Amino acid sequence: MKEYIEKRATEFASYIIANKCTVRDTAKVFGISKSTVHKDIADRLPKINRRLFEAVRIVLDENKSKRHIRGGMATREKYLKLKQADM
Repeated sequence: MKEYIEKRATEFASYIIANKCTVRDTAKVFGISKSTVHKDIADRLPKINRRLFEAVRIVLDENKSKRHIRGGMATREKYLKLKQADM
């Protein structure tokens, strides 16, 4: 594996752990696609640094378990804004 890919994967992992953020948030910050972040974290990182991968997995699993709540809150805010615009 190329060195820059290994470095990028570890940077993504460190960022996710430090900020407890999602793959989507990480992709926005680094200006790349979600697919690249996911590929680096899920496929490449376990081969590079297993401990770091396990730490990232904990954060991502927690985010996944709360995904439905974030979606509900986003929908609620959307309709509150629409309701305020109608008034």
